[in-house]
Amino acid sequence: MSDACCGPQPEGQQSGEPESGPEKLWQVSELQMAVAAAVLLGVGWLIGRAGYAGIGLTLELIAVVIAASTFVPDALRNLRHRRIGVGTLMTVAAIGAVALGQFAEAALLGILFSIAEGLEHYAVAKTRRGLRALLSLVPPKASVIRGGTELTVSPDELVIGDVMILRPGERAATDGTITAGRTSLDLSAITGESVPVEAAPGTQVHAGAINGGGAIEIAVTALAADSSLARIVHIVEEAQERKGAGQRLADRIARPLVPAIMILAAAIAGLGAVLGDPMLWLERGLVVLVAASPCALAIAVPLTVVAAIGAASRQGALVKGGAAVEDLGRIKVVALDKTGTLTRNKPQVVEVVTVDGQTEVDALQSAAALEARSEHPLAQAILAATGAVPAATDVTAVAGHGIEGRLGETGLRLGKPSWVDPGPLSEHVTRMQGAGATVVVLERDGAVRAAIAVRDELRPEAPEAVRLLRRLGIDVAMLTGDNKLTADALAAEAGIDTVRSELLPEDKARLLPDLSGGRPIAMVGDGVNDAPALATADIGIAMGAMGTDVAIETADVALMGEDLRHLPQVLAHSRRARRIMIQNIAFSMLIIATLIPMAAFGVLGLATVVFVHEMAEVLVILNAIRAARTRPLPGLTSAPVTASAAHHVDIGAAPAPVDACCAAPPETRGQKHSVDSRTDAADACRQPL
Repeated sequence: MSDACCGPQPEGQQSGEPESGPEKLWQVSELQMAVAAAVLLGVGWLIGRAGYAGIGLTLELIAVVIAASTFVPDALRNLRHRRIGVGTLMTVAAIGAVALGQFAEAALLGILFSIAEGLEHYAVAKTRRGLRALLSLVPPKASVIRGGTELTVSPDELVIGDVMILRPGERAATDGTITAGRTSLDLSAITGESVPVEAAPGTQVHAGAINGGGAIEIAVTALAADSSLARIVHIVEEAQERKGAGQRLADRIARPLVPAIMILAAAIAGLGAVLGDPMLWLERGLVVLVAASPCALAIAVPLTVVAAIGAASRQGALVKGGAAVEDLGRIKVVALDKTGTLTRNKPQVVEVVTVDGQTEVDALQSAAALEARSEHPLAQAILAATGAVPAATDVTAVAGHGIEGRLGETGLRLGKPSWVDPGPLSEHVTRMQGAGATVVVLERDGAVRAAIAVRDELRPEAPEAVRLLRRLGIDVAMLTGDNKLTADALAAEAGIDTVRSELLPEDKARLLPDLSGGRPIAMVGDGVNDAPALATADIGIAMGAMGTDVAIETADVALMGEDLRHLPQVLAHSRRARRIMIQNIAFSMLIIATLIPMAAFGVLGLATVVFVHEMAEVLVILNAIRAARTRPLPGLTSAPVTASAAHHVDIGAAPAPVDACCAAPPETRGQKHSVDSRTDAADACRQPL
């Protein structure tokens, strides 16, 4: 933050302090200086009262120098770069008070201003430290196999292609892919997911994930500095520097206000000197200078934004900057994509209906022969339901309709009922679609042979998430490319009344203005297929974006986990943060508007104005850091676990104890071993830590 914000310099730290800032309040250098100056001021006052006026004034002057040392050097440095800020106003006021012989008032001004600066510095450092605590989820050491030998290295020494050994209870040092072993992964500290995820060869593992079961081998796919965890921290820290509308409003007011205050103070002193006592009006000009300083206004929004973004990140949401925080707080309509957002995005074959003479196995094999060349999610469901898959030839995808090809001498077509007429199976197709399934029809040599129903099950928490959104006064709509019957059935199950189906990606973007009705709207999707709608909405929210570069980079907000209840949680949190911003701006403006006339007409002296003004700044700081608090959303039946719990774990200590049957035998420590030989024994006790 700049001088205009009354806070520390952009580095956010003083010399000799760690990157994360002071951990204890008494470690803040500004507060240390303020205490020292306050002690000297008190001692000087007592000595002066005892009759030693010269010594007392000397001690008071020393107190002025000590207190002013926290802001005068920065103010002079900014002045050399032609930047005038609140620190400049305080410097002029302090020098003027000293020139008028008001040493005690000058010292009090410096002390209280230093306290306000120190509290702001501590609040920002505390919030950033909470965010960077995510990086402490990376263990200090990692076990790798190199040249047939198991070694222990620091995470920074890992290279892409290394094979890490992750034992029960240990955390992954960086991103990778499981190559051997089966286990369950606890991702609660990263994504906020409370339920451990089953993992097997081919499963991606993110940095910070806890191995809750058998030992596994992981092929490193990213350097520790480039891991998903490090990338998240970088994106959020970068987002904290972005400015929202409220912050820009505060800046627009504060920047011209500073020189205007100096002109006003000079005018009061000059005009008063002509019409009355020059010294009296010079003193009043200095008091106006202090009374009108917009320090509280300048920090009102930035500190709230930093606190709110840090808190959201601990709840499993990446919010990109103050603008996103404010826009989230204004949302009145939420449009939800179906696949991967309301549903699990793991479709399964739930029913196969065939004509006489056609078996289900033959129908599935014929469909799988075509789908083996397709990347469509339905293809994976059909392939998973089939054993042996024959090879098809001349396979061609027909965009938006289906796929066709040949199996031996037989021509095959597989696609939507609107493309392949279901004929005698029409009633079955209608029934299956009415049950919420997506149906594809198989045609062999021009004759319908089967209809296959595939359904992507609704997330179990989706109805609760929709209910919580409505409780916040937010209208909910569902947008999907699926057919109307399937879309209506799933929407009814989720409790959504507004449904738009059979949409292309560009159709979703086109419909958003109609759905919003002029109100702020958010689009929730996967961040890739829904890119046009995410860009069109006031706020684009990517669902389940952990480790997905495209989703994190394109959306305004990214929900790292798969629990849809994080959505109403982050919306409610942003509403609260926005209320705090408005409170701070209004309070800051009220203080300035009240103090200026009272100071100009001599109702308040310098000491009183300094005290009231700086106390007001302290109140703004304390109010702003309320945005860093996270609270459960009222109405949640079982709140998702958030990452904040992980911050209380002593990462440097030994891993949390696990069941005896899961622990690695002592004799295997430091040796290369066969993961598979221990996996089966550990399967019986795979429990989250």
